[in-house]
Amino acid sequence: MDLLDTLSRPLRALRISVTDRCNFRCPYCMPREVFPADHTFLDRKEILSFEEIERLARIFAGSGVRKVRLTGGEPLLRKDLPDLVQRLVRIPGLEDLALTTNGSLLQELARPLRAAGLQRLTVSLDTLDEARFKQLCDAEVPLSRVLEGLDAARSVGFSPIKLNCVLQRGVNDDEILTLAAFARDGGHILRFIEFMDVGTKNGWKLDAVVPAREVLARISERWDGEPIQESRNGRVAERWRYSDGGGEFGVIASVTQPFCGGCDRARLSAEGSLYTCLFAATGLDLKTPLRNGATDADISALIGNAWKRREDRYSELRTTQTGSLPKVEMYHIGG
Repeated sequence: MDLLDTLSRPLRALRISVTDRCNFRCPYCMPREVFPADHTFLDRKEILSFEEIERLARIFAGSGVRKVRLTGGEPLLRKDLPDLVQRLVRIPGLEDLALTTNGSLLQELARPLRAAGLQRLTVSLDTLDEARFKQLCDAEVPLSRVLEGLDAARSVGFSPIKLNCVLQRGVNDDEILTLAAFARDGGHILRFIEFMDVGTKNGWKLDAVVPAREVLARISERWDGEPIQESRNGRVAERWRYSDGGGEFGVIASVTQPFCGGCDRARLSAEGSLYTCLFAATGLDLKTPLRNGATDADISALIGNAWKRREDRYSELRTTQTGSLPKVEMYHIGG
């Protein structure tokens, strides 16, 4: 029987943060003025071990989860990550295992991740301008390293690779067509994401949002396309197909066209807290009972009770006042 929340939404997808650390300082996630070089991250003993992540993933699979995505921080910073992938792909009931990364370490890790059984890959790419890239990621990582990582990933069988671009008015919205052309040429699927008020540190303002409708209008001036008709249940992206056979792209309009009604995903933070919404203020501690001897049935009951009480629909209720509400930071639960 499906595990349903108060709005009859099933639990189908789980995003697992494997670390809160990141080697970038993107302003919309971990601005350097808030997260300086000496910022204190979680101690190793505070984060879930691979054995604990595997166990929780098995329990979630028993509660209806079919898709798992590994996130961070930057997940590729977690030592021996391919070992975790090997553990997760063996879990009965899990049909899809994906990972989201900034791409900076893909050259080294694309092959072992693929060999371990990782099925899908998403890379964040907000600009193709070298100077702008350095400004946006605020790190000593050149754009070329990310692009070479993309090539390495494609060469070992990750195809198509999804590219996530967070658009901000006056920051990178002049690159919509440039990014679209790059994705078309490389056989990637580009998804433009509306700038969201995730967390409380990114200085979000509504006038910085580039609406998905505007993105579609800009792309249609260059290429003809048609929507890919499919059920929206559980999907966050509105998908479009290029009429000339140049692949597809998508828009994620979580600000201007919220899709809370079909949200079927939960999030597990690196230290083992369950969050039922990207904009939640607090999570449910699963690590403590896990380490204190709780049975799988006990933990399954905790998950089930939390989901059954779930009534989150922040994006549908978003107002100019909600920005001041306490919310978990994006780096903490992987977006």
